Amino acid sequence: MSTPAGPSMGGGKPAVREALEAQRPAFKVVAFQSLVVSLMVLAPTWFMLEVYDRVVNSRNERTLWMLALAVLIAYIVMELIDLARYRVLAAVGEALDAALRERLFNALFAVTLRRGGAGTTQAFTDLRTLREFVSSGAVTAVFDSPAAVIFLIFVSAISPWLGVMSLIGAMVQMAIAWSTERRTMPLLTEANKASMEAGSYAGGALRNAQVIESMGMIHHIHKRWAERQHKVLLAQADASDHAGLNSMATRQIQLMLGSLILGAACWLQLQGDLYGSSGMMLVASILGGRVLLPLAQLVAQWRLVVNARDAMHRVDNLLASSPESPPAMPLPAPKGQLSVEGVVAGAPTSPVPIIKGVSFVVKPGEAVAVVGPSAAGKTTLARLLVGLWPAVSGKVRLDGVDVFGWDKNELGPHLGYLPQNVELFEGTIGENVARFGSVDEARIHEALDCVGMLDWVKGLPDGIHTRIGEEGATLSGGQRQRVGLARAVYGKPRLLVLDEPNASLDEAGEAALLRMVQQLKGSGATVIVITHRTAVLPACDKLLVLRDGQLAAFGPRDEVMTQLRQAAEQAARPAAKPASNAAGPRPVPVVSKGGAA
Repeated sequence: MSTPAGPSMGGGKPAVREALEAQRPAFKVVAFQSLVVSLMVLAPTWFMLEVYDRVVNSRNERTLWMLALAVLIAYIVMELIDLARYRVLAAVGEALDAALRERLFNALFAVTLRRGGAGTTQAFTDLRTLREFVSSGAVTAVFDSPAAVIFLIFVSAISPWLGVMSLIGAMVQMAIAWSTERRTMPLLTEANKASMEAGSYAGGALRNAQVIESMGMIHHIHKRWAERQHKVLLAQADASDHAGLNSMATRQIQLMLGSLILGAACWLQLQGDLYGSSGMMLVASILGGRVLLPLAQLVAQWRLVVNARDAMHRVDNLLASSPESPPAMPLPAPKGQLSVEGVVAGAPTSPVPIIKGVSFVVKPGEAVAVVGPSAAGKTTLARLLVGLWPAVSGKVRLDGVDVFGWDKNELGPHLGYLPQNVELFEGTIGENVARFGSVDEARIHEALDCVGMLDWVKGLPDGIHTRIGEEGATLSGGQRQRVGLARAVYGKPRLLVLDEPNASLDEAGEAALLRMVQQLKGSGATVIVITHRTAVLPACDKLLVLRDGQLAAFGPRDEVMTQLRQAAEQAARPAAKPASNAAGPRPVPVVSKGGAA
């Protein structure tokens, strides 16, 4: 069954609530279906009364068969309506998922980028929890509650005293529900939090399975995971104990109330205070039990309610932390003019600046090698240049436009990036090179040829359609790096930022990298190469030296190399005066022929 489309999520309401409110027409249908189903549940009671009043007294078999046929039809109709109600709620859950999943994915992606670490898929688990909760028995129990009020009115019409007894029973059930909420909610919330922590720890351990196995760390890792899992089990056990006792109490109250109402109705019948015939005693007993049924079902499934509520809060908080950006004005394709203007920046989760007031300009067709000692801020600079991290102050501009604020869907095809840790995805070589867009074989071959990998790929049985496994598991380190390079140059981007592109390359790979940079320069692209090795320096026009997050030197490659060499020679000479040495320029180790800075 179709349901209305999802919301635009543009208002100030929590996102989940807004998405659910968009399904209000479907909920009205469910409310009507629930009322019909609840009233049709009385069909067996009606059948019983008719059999005793008509069939037994008249001994008419035809009447019996007609009544049996009528109640059978009522059962079938009731089940069909109940099935339709479930399908409507399932469709609401699917509509909720459709309304939130893309925005949730984008928000989770944005939060992961801001935190600068690996993200968690808990948000998708929360969305699945909400989708499944919508069609659960807890929700149908809520929709059955209005019928319980009608039953209470019917019982009160038979006898006000019986109505009072049913109302007292309902109030006791509500008190049990409140007690269940008060005692189990903190425990279940704690259990959910501990479960997420244990799952995250286990996921990290699995990602590092080779290290754990090779160095015999599995016992210690298991011990730490078991400690986290033990917290989950304790909290869940405590919550289950409280919820189980309360659920048992609600069932007992429901059973006892039916018997008590039957006994009270019999006493009222003897006193002449009961409305109608003696059959009304049974009707009152059955209706009294139906008054309590929705509350009993809700208490029995309270864990679902708490889990769904916690999931809703987490989803709302995540979406509120990453509101959707308004559509940006389309911009022309960049030419590659890169300018860094007094940038101060650090990791998104840290107040400590890593880059401190760096400024430089790179023209299209120029290649710049960025060098410096470890922890100088080179990788942070790379992330700033491609717009992954924001600057605390200053700007990184490409053709005068702030790179961080540029719509990445628009900028992405004009930008190539190879991170220090090459990240490939499960799929084929061609899909990874083509950035999982439409597979253009000619452009893929061109990119592979640019990095010197085309002949090797063509020699594979499936060529560019060869699957590489999760994270490129079937490739060597050097092959992964070259596939990452091919992805970076795919489509001839105007700005390329390569972070340690030759870290895993052999001599032939470094030669291919040198040719690639020269080719990119010839096409007018701007190339930034962060490196510790000298092989790529001959292809670079300028050299940028970072030290402690600051610009130590920047200019034509040979001039900067000469300055660094002179500084190193001066530092190596025996100094006559230690004080003057201390005041002299500090040499910046850059590269050695085969070593690192």
